[in-house]
Amino acid sequence: MTKYPTCSLVTPTYNWPEALELLLLSIKKQTHLPNEVIIADDGSREETSKLIKRMQGDFPVPLHHIWHEDNKNQKPAIMNKAIASAKFEYIVEIDGDIIMHKDFVKDHLSMAEKSVFLYGSRVNIQEDYLDTLFKKKQTHFGFFSKGIKKRGRTLRIPFLANKYKTEDKRSSKLRGCNMSFWREDFLKVNGFNESLTGWGIDDSEMIQRLINIGIKGKRLKYKGIVYHIYHKEQDKSHIHVNEIIEKETTEKKVTYIEKGVDQYLKN
Repeated sequence: MTKYPTCSLVTPTYNWPEALELLLLSIKKQTHLPNEVIIADDGSREETSKLIKRMQGDFPVPLHHIWHEDNKNQKPAIMNKAIASAKFEYIVEIDGDIIMHKDFVKDHLSMAEKSVFLYGSRVNIQEDYLDTLFKKKQTHFGFFSKGIKKRGRTLRIPFLANKYKTEDKRSSKLRGCNMSFWREDFLKVNGFNESLTGWGIDDSEMIQRLINIGIKGKRLKYKGIVYHIYHKEQDKSHIHVNEIIEKETTEKKVTYIEKGVDQYLKN
């Protein structure tokens, strides 16, 4: 029997319990379960808490809810708090509006290797399918399913997934909704940068610091399949500030930031 790393599955959420429920239902159907699931809640209202408490009743692994007060977008902080609390060696990160293929966790763990992070893509669930999606609480999709686009990304062909090599540069295809890394590597670069404001760049800036300490990336294609539930675009008014920070991280080869995960770690 293949021995996989132990794994904490971490997902941010904010006031969308309908999407979070589908995500949690898709976790329950995994062929290889994570060792724990941590919901990194950026200040959601009580509906989210009620959902998590209800799901905890028969969830197959420990389901933790890490919450802080709503103070606009503080995703880097809540993700740092969540990963600081993680008990296992490998972190699989997804978004709170993702539905996972039943082999998703197994695929990430089967490809995990030391000094490497993994990143995958996503299939998009279209806006006009949302009523049906939530009414049916649908968690299974395939190539011919209704309501999706980017159908080629539904194909799971494990032997083709192994052809991708490690890379020294951050790929433009990197998405925080589908990636994984070793917790010890995350701690080495002090996690997510809480100096970033508003939506965007937090995942790619953290990954750039991993690359700066010699961690290589590997693309997950034909494995690690996720379905992204449509939502309106986030407010990007602050993104230019974050892009300046990310550019500095890249050009100056920054490896450790001042305001990161270390403030939540227990000695």
